[in-house]
Amino acid sequence: MSANLVRTSFVTLAVAAAFGLAGCGAESSDTNTPTATAGSSGAQVEIGNTINYGSVGTTAEVDCADGKALNVGGSNNKLTVRGTCANVNIGGTDNTISFERVDKEITVVGLNNTVTYADGDPKIDDLGSNNKITKQG
Repeated sequence: MSANLVRTSFVTLAVAAAFGLAGCGAESSDTNTPTATAGSSGAQVEIGNTINYGSVGTTAEVDCADGKALNVGGSNNKLTVRGTCANVNIGGTDNTISFERVDKEITVVGLNNTVTYADGDPKIDDLGSNNKITKQG
């Protein structure tokens, strides 16, 4: 099996897993109405208090507001996440994601992701390979 096929299969599985976790672990009670946005910066779907972001090769800002959960799928994305995320699930490859604050947990099931957060004391679960998860400062 070729490396590209394995990587593509993994990314597909990771995106499906991330979207499957929709609604898990949000702390905010902002909305119960699903919303979706799509454009040159990727696809973002909000279900309840969970933001699901999936794309390839984008640079974007995402706002967790005050306690939403975030699921990220895809590859080669550069995301800046504003606000406070309650829980974060990352299933993808070669993403660079920076967070202002994560309160409860960061779970990474992907490959070669670089994740930084400036504030908070989340539990870290690195279930993938070659990921870098660090607190800034």
